[in-house]
Amino acid sequence: MSNQLTISFIQSDLHWQNRIANLKMFEEKISQIEQKSDLIILPEMFNSGFTMETVKVAEVMKSTTFTWMYEQAKQNQAVIIGSYIIQENNQYFNRLIWMSPDGSFTTYDKRHLFRMANEHQHFSAGQERLIQTLKGIRICPLICYDLRFPVWSRNTKNIDGSLDFDVLIYVANWPQARSSAWCNLLKSRAIENLAYCIGVNRVGTDGNNIAYSGDSAVIDFKGEELIHISAQESIETLTLDFDELAEYRGKFPAHFDADKFELLK
Repeated sequence: MSNQLTISFIQSDLHWQNRIANLKMFEEKISQIEQKSDLIILPEMFNSGFTMETVKVAEVMKSTTFTWMYEQAKQNQAVIIGSYIIQENNQYFNRLIWMSPDGSFTTYDKRHLFRMANEHQHFSAGQERLIQTLKGIRICPLICYDLRFPVWSRNTKNIDGSLDFDVLIYVANWPQARSSAWCNLLKSRAIENLAYCIGVNRVGTDGNNIAYSGDSAVIDFKGEELIHISAQESIETLTLDFDELAEYRGKFPAHFDADKFELLK
């Protein structure tokens, strides 16, 4: 495992249901990242805002937004992740794309659909978690409402004593009305999983007149904030130290005492 990983994330307002404007905006913002990054993180539904108008907004795989993500990953020689609406087999998914510079990719479909906005009536839930390795560092990307469900986020112990992941990421459109829950849950997920936890949210007001206060953050494995951005647009870059993580896990191996469980799907 590499001892460092440089991540960048973009906290931004979004153009409501306007793919072309959002892709142009994020291309400009990505070009403003000054430091070479290994991973660039965009919010949930970054090309539309959090909308239930699936027929209007959805794309099929390997079309406009997918191609844009590949072009950006290749140009910046960095993995790019973010979610948008995908139509597949007569179903709709809030799908996160993990796009590598060489064009290889993997996907994660949002498991927990936000019923308070009727997301569960418009989308199909994902069934499998995604864990990707970048420079030897294991990363688990999840989406927004998943943050409230610690079992799905659990960093389980393997036979050799290692843990499933080193970094937990949540891309989100998390409203200002529940910002306290967002901030506290990010810290909880970091502490209980002995991992870095990154939350990337949006700002502004969407087409449903819902306000977002950002609060994007990077939390270390002890629950300490390394970055916390309030309600303004921002482009942030940070290098994470995994020697420090390994040292802490060695001194405080709480995962060896974790309860065993089996997830029923």
